Amino acid sequence: MHASNVNSPAIILFDGKCNLCANVVRFVLPRDTRGYFRFASLQSSAATRECAVLGFILESGTTPTTLIVLEHGRVLKASDAALAIARQLSFPWCIAVVFRVVPRALRDVFYRFVAAHRYRWFGASEHCLLPGDSMRNRFLE
Repeated sequence: MHASNVNSPAIILFDGKCNLCANVVRFVLPRDTRGYFRFASLQSSAATRECAVLGFILESGTTPTTLIVLEHGRVLKASDAALAIARQLSFPWCIAVVFRVVPRALRDVFYRFVAAHRYRWFGASEHCLLPGDSMRNRFLE
């Protein structure tokens, strides 16, 4: 499965060492009732491979600064990625798309503020999130 296929599921790339990011994945999994999303850590070879399909190069050797969604041949980052995720979730979470009326620059200021403080506020893990057996097929290797 590759992100370039318009009919393929969208892929959420997340910072595998960030507790906030891992909790976002844990939040999305049960609310993505159609199984629309697949997941991969930004530190994984799967993330590098899927981004390369779209001509997007991940910054290697740096701490990831944003959540990325690969959807319909597009690379969505920061608040655009978060809203793309919300759009696919079950009610009432899908209502969050109303924030699209807020200009991206303003949304991203808030997003970057949280991202810059996420390790301090939520902590970091030495190990990436490991999915349970029932969700393993949703994670790319």
